[in-house]
Amino acid sequence: MEILYLLIPVSVVLVFLIGAVFWWSVRSGQFDDMEGPGYRILMDDDKAKPD
Repeated sequence: MEILYLLIPVSVVLVFLIGAVFWWSVRSGQFDDMEGPGYRILMDDDKAKPD
């Protein structure tokens, strides 16, 4: 029963930490374009590169 005095505060701190990291990633634009890089691989570059 005494372990709950440790586990509950640790879990609350962990939830706030995960929420802060998620909030930071959303605000910094990590989830803006999820499909663009995948399509960029499939696009052919038809223009010849000058040497």
